[in-house]
Amino acid sequence: MSNEILEKVEALTKDGRVDAPSWTPRPASTRFTDISDIEGMRTAGKLAADVLVMLEEFVVPGVTTEQLDIIAHNYIIKEQGAIPAPLNYHGFPKSCCTSVNDVICHGIPNDKALKKGDVVNIDITIIKDGYYGDTSKMFFAGPALPHAERLAKVTQEALYLAIDMVKPGARLGDIGAAISAYAHKHHYSVVEEYCGHGVGTTFHGEPQVAHYGTPGTGVILEEGMTLTIEPMINAGKKQVKHTGPDNWIAKTKDGRLSAQYEHTLLVTADGVEVLTRRPEETRFS
Repeated sequence: MSNEILEKVEALTKDGRVDAPSWTPRPASTRFTDISDIEGMRTAGKLAADVLVMLEEFVVPGVTTEQLDIIAHNYIIKEQGAIPAPLNYHGFPKSCCTSVNDVICHGIPNDKALKKGDVVNIDITIIKDGYYGDTSKMFFAGPALPHAERLAKVTQEALYLAIDMVKPGARLGDIGAAISAYAHKHHYSVVEEYCGHGVGTTFHGEPQVAHYGTPGTGVILEEGMTLTIEPMINAGKKQVKHTGPDNWIAKTKDGRLSAQYEHTLLVTADGVEVLTRRPEETRFS
């Protein structure tokens, strides 16, 4: 089966990337009351999730992250009529982030083939009609190694427990504290140098959403806010080192594995809507 997938990958990537079209930004906002804006965010969120679903079959030993980036780039532009937001964002050279093994975030796709047992976070952000959808998840190249699977599972569970806390009146300090407590309970650490963020008609806006915090403190969530929660959890220590072009790539300082999951969320009148929900996440349906 892998050979068939690799042949399909070759066919999809042989002509390289199509050109990204120009687009006109909307005024920057991370809170919406107009239904047309909310529908715009719903559409962008679904499209971002669809890219991750589409990529699933291609994450196999032998494929390169550069090939995954080309497939995602062309799918976003040709099939979705959208824009890959990371491309040229503050000099970032690719259309998605592919963070392999000890890379925490902002991994730059390259020509190195994935090996059996590798774990990779793929972070997708698309722009559709000026609205941003931002999401990521962990993938395994071949059968998952038990320790890597456990780290990914705990990281996803930490995201889910945080999402369950989102509603008007919730404080971000409580949410961050819950994430870190859950990670520490499983003997993992939480990266503190990166955080979630407001997202809407801008890629990164207020509020900043730390994945650690002090209960009873922090920004109070309000209906209409759109934001990401995206815990980065390390198997070892929390410290980060930077490498690669312009120091974009963040790695664990001790070389141990890191995992991340991310969703774009809408704070509703009585709770939360997961705008980047994937079909298998029936708990949010």
